[in-house]
Amino acid sequence: MSRPRLRNPKKRHATDFLELVEHSKRGRLKVYLGYAAGVGKTFRMLEEAHSLHQRGVDVVLGFVETHGRTETAALVKGLEVVPPRVFSYRGVTFPEMDIDAVIARKPQVVLIDEVAHTNVPGSKNNKRWQDVIAVLDVGINVICAFNVQHIESLNDVVFRATGVQVRETVPDTLLRQADQIVTLDLDVLDLLDRLRAGKIYAEDKIPWALSHFFQERNLANLRELALREVADSLDRSGLTMNAAHPAKSSWGGKLMVCLSSNPPHARTLLRSGSRLAGRLSTAWYVVYVQTPKEAPEVIDSTAQRHLLTNIELAKELGAEVVRLQGEDAVVTLLEFARSHGVSDVVIGRTQDSLLRQILLRSFTSRMIRGATGLDLHIVSFRESSSKERTDQSGYQVTEDSE
Repeated sequence: MSRPRLRNPKKRHATDFLELVEHSKRGRLKVYLGYAAGVGKTFRMLEEAHSLHQRGVDVVLGFVETHGRTETAALVKGLEVVPPRVFSYRGVTFPEMDIDAVIARKPQVVLIDEVAHTNVPGSKNNKRWQDVIAVLDVGINVICAFNVQHIESLNDVVFRATGVQVRETVPDTLLRQADQIVTLDLDVLDLLDRLRAGKIYAEDKIPWALSHFFQERNLANLRELALREVADSLDRSGLTMNAAHPAKSSWGGKLMVCLSSNPPHARTLLRSGSRLAGRLSTAWYVVYVQTPKEAPEVIDSTAQRHLLTNIELAKELGAEVVRLQGEDAVVTLLEFARSHGVSDVVIGRTQDSLLRQILLRSFTSRMIRGATGLDLHIVSFRESSSKERTDQSGYQVTEDSE
């Protein structure tokens, strides 16, 4: 049987995580990052839980999903499980992690699986990653797992690489809080063998999976993304340490993403800003200028709702959101950039032709002319000419229209 190879750029052994646990007040976070179901995230978490337990650590299972896999289920035995809370929704019962019970139990370490999961309506938090934050905040250490395609800022990258639109995501800020990240690097062909052998999904779902998400090209792209994400995370950690010592750091600028009240591709714009800020290892702003044309009493309720949603996403991605008032958005944005140490500015590409932009003095053309001394990044957006349908695992599989 092929076993996952571990690549860990920060720490490798359970004892290393234990050292962090013993010297912390706020909860410490360890993430097992995979690139697809079946690479061994849950299996490896449970192995570590047994190792910690044998060393006398008070470890419990907050929520673990075995997906009916015999080898994984066998590792649950011998570990304390916090009973899930059962919800009834539209006539169907769903088990969810009982966050109140976990906090009341107050173990040293809790395992939480499927972090991108959306909780059933009526749960304390909307998303399971919010449960993780709540547990960390009360001083409980967490070991959790999710796949690279669930990282919010990679959503558009994953779509371009695989044609799959992932609907359940985890904010980048959670990964940036991790004290340790372990990526489970299983060869793509070995993963496909596991799938065909019935070790990932039930037999009736295997043909569908092989013809959709589990295509070799998709898996290879996701595997590369996972390895690159961990490498980037390590680079950011090193740069962050250098930033605390200005003499050793050559980077000093900040990044600003310009947001209007209801741009059609706001999520893509924010994700691009987050990725760029991560690569530059710098703080970043999302700046919205309320002009007379965008006053609350002028824009409609739909635009206001989208604005609030986009601001919330920006915060989840780790940005500092700034609301400004001004007669002219371009002038106000550039004044803010120059007064707050911004070196890189991110805007979205307008859909007008170049001639129309020049004649109408568009936002883009004015920003290009006015951003002297600043690096201006213009984000292009993919055309929304695809038909989407949801598969059984919650993904959106896109089929190009003829």
